[in-house]
Amino acid sequence: MPKQSQHKERPDPKANRILQKLDAEDRDSLVARAKVVQLKFGKRLYRQDEPIDAVYFPLSCMVSLLVSFNGKVQMEMATVGREGVVGAAEILQNQGGMGLSIVQIPGAAIRIPADSFLKELTARPLLEKAMHRHLYALTRQILHGAACNRLHSMEERCARWLLMTHDRASQDSFPLTQEFLSHMLGVRRATVNVATGMLKKAGFIRYVRGQITVIDRAGLESASCECYGAIIQAYDSVMNRTPNR
Repeated sequence: MPKQSQHKERPDPKANRILQKLDAEDRDSLVARAKVVQLKFGKRLYRQDEPIDAVYFPLSCMVSLLVSFNGKVQMEMATVGREGVVGAAEILQNQGGMGLSIVQIPGAAIRIPADSFLKELTARPLLEKAMHRHLYALTRQILHGAACNRLHSMEERCARWLLMTHDRASQDSFPLTQEFLSHMLGVRRATVNVATGMLKKAGFIRYVRGQITVIDRAGLESASCECYGAIIQAYDSVMNRTPNR
C-alpha cells in the first residue's frame, strides 16, 4: 500500500490583514525570517513586563492581552486576531510585555524572532509605518474597552466581546468557558452567567459545554453598545490604507 503524503498546505501569510497590505517584497522578506506555528488554547506567549522574544501575526488564532494587578487579578485590555500583530508595539518602544498574552482561540500564527523582526523594521520603512498604524488602532481598542467597562451594562459588554471574538474566529462556534470570560471582563463568574443567559434566552447565542455558537449575528449586534462599531471603525480607518500613504 503506498504511503499517504504527509504534506500539509501551509497557511497563507496574507490571511493576516497587516501582511496582506504589505507590498510583496516587504512581506516576502519578513516571512523568510519566520515560521508558521500552531498555538494551543491557553498558551502563554509572554508575561506582563517580561522581555519579548518573538512577534506573532495571527492567521487563524486569537490572543487576549490581559493586565495583572498585584500579580493576581487579571482583566482583558484587548484582543488581537488576524487583523493585527502581537508583540510589535513592545519592540517599537523597546519595552517588555504590555500585559499577559494568552491564546484564547487556537490556530495558526506566523512567529518571527524579536531580533529578526527588529532588523526588518530598521530596513523597511513601510513595515515600520504599518506597525505604528496598528499600534494606533490597538490603543483605540484599549481606550474604548476601558470606557465600555465603566459606562455600559454587562450584557452590552458581553455582546461586544463575543462579536469581536466572532470576527476573529472565522467560524460561528468557538471555545469559551464562563470562568475565562469572567477574567476577560473583570467580573465574577455569576455576573457573566446572567449576561450570557440573557443573550442565550434572546436567541442570539447557544452555549453548551464550554462552546459558544453565534446563531443571530444581527441580534448580537443590537445587544452590543456602540463601542464595537467604534473599534471596528478605528481598525478600518488605518488598516484599509496602504502603508505608503
